[in-house]
Amino acid sequence: MSEEASVSRRHFLTVATSVTGVVGLALTAAPFIASFRPSTRAQALGAPVSVDVSKLEEGAMVRVVWRGQPVWVLHRGKEMLDRLAGEKAALKDPDSAESIQPAYAKNATRALRPDYLVVIGNCTHLGCAPLERFEVAPADLGPDWVGGFFCPCHGSKFDLAARVMDGSPAPTNLVIPPYRFVGDDLIIVGEDTGAVA
Repeated sequence: MSEEASVSRRHFLTVATSVTGVVGLALTAAPFIASFRPSTRAQALGAPVSVDVSKLEEGAMVRVVWRGQPVWVLHRGKEMLDRLAGEKAALKDPDSAESIQPAYAKNATRALRPDYLVVIGNCTHLGCAPLERFEVAPADLGPDWVGGFFCPCHGSKFDLAARVMDGSPAPTNLVIPPYRFVGDDLIIVGEDTGAVA
């Protein structure tokens, strides 16, 4: 074998071994590098959730999940908002003094904008899921019922602003999560700016 062929062969083997080593190192390191990123589940647990309300009709409600909790977005029309006016005496916490909500939702409608209620759908008694009962005076809830949310587990009642009715086992109003509007048709749950964009 000539000296020139031997050098060429050594050069080829050096390059081939180096390339194989680099590829092997990259394949070995990739899972370790990927493990430093948060999992999809972890990202979903804390990430804000967008809710398109452009097609949500008055009186309709959409459900989403944010941080593993059900969040309800209710589009309240004028008739629903009018029903809130005369209920103050029948409420445990009418001014939301004892309840959890952002400062901009500490009002009679418990909302940034009166026409949209954004609320976490877990009863504050034992965490059950209340049912939406928007009809007025159904036979099972009595003639004084003007619509809202009813928890069938233990009988807690909440009005259309998610305020707890007096006599309910739930101690406080339903929780209002942080949220903001982007334009008129998009709600971002989990971001708290307190202003309409």
